[in-house]
Amino acid sequence: MENELVRMDKFDFLLGNWKLEYRVPESSSGEADTGTGEATMQRTLGGRYVFFDYHAVLARSGEGSAHGVFAWDRAAKIYRYWWFEESGNFLTASCDFIADGVLRMNWHDTLLVQTFGKQGPGRVLLRMERPVAGGGHEVIMEVRMTRK
Repeated sequence: MENELVRMDKFDFLLGNWKLEYRVPESSSGEADTGTGEATMQRTLGGRYVFFDYHAVLARSGEGSAHGVFAWDRAAKIYRYWWFEESGNFLTASCDFIADGVLRMNWHDTLLVQTFGKQGPGRVLLRMERPVAGGGHEVIMEVRMTRK
């Protein structure tokens, strides 16, 4: 149990209440958009899980909320993520910390890669990317997170 709880300590830079600032560039995934929101990340259930709850309003896309759950999978030795959107959509991802303060997520059944990267005290940048023909990735969403 101790090892599992220590593994969840890596999420500490993400814990707390956040102001969100969305920038969605025009891409092969859709039109450009901007918006704002709020989020909370907290450890729960004996520290074994991190819940991520957010609500956002985007100019083109409208309003939405979601609930996410991060956990350490002892058997597979990876972090897992489950994401539930109020629209009824849900996805899963496998995750790992590729450096201190950098969480990389690979979304299952998609080509999407998402990264939470610590930018400084109380600042995190969330980037969603997808591969493009010829190599490389295009950014399809950025969210600047500022601790409240």
